[in-house]
Amino acid sequence: MKRNALVFALLAGFAVSAAAQDLTWRKDVAPIIKKGCAECHGVEAPEYGDWMLLDDAKRKKEGPRMDTYTTFMNYVVWPATGAMMRRLDDGASSGGKKGNMYKYLGDDDAERAKNFATIKAWLGDGAWNLNRFKERKGVPGITKEQLEKVKAKY
Repeated sequence: MKRNALVFALLAGFAVSAAAQDLTWRKDVAPIIKKGCAECHGVEAPEYGDWMLLDDAKRKKEGPRMDTYTTFMNYVVWPATGAMMRRLDDGASSGGKKGNMYKYLGDDDAERAKNFATIKAWLGDGAWNLNRFKERKGVPGITKEQLEKVKAKY
């Protein structure tokens, strides 16, 4: 009986792994971003380079574009490395403090947790980190090994 339970647990683990590998931007992540983020970060929002040229006050009022795979990944890998993770974090990676955009991942706690888990799994096992490209305030910059864990399929 214990052996059957162990086999079942292993098979379930492989199924979860396979499901995470099948996650794609188009099918799984884009709908989450469209629903919760596109109002401020959609097609009308400035691209990263243009957004960076805005003065600080205007940047705080106007979000950068993040509604396509490419524009979203600007905030995952480069040039704004880790910004997406810092903004969407559920607090587990930052000592309990949720990112300021976590609340837009869903209409209630259950939906936010589900969507957060989807995005995190889509990025890849071990790819969720809050590091910037370069060291800042004692926090080391992202490493090549950390970046290589990003497996986000289009």
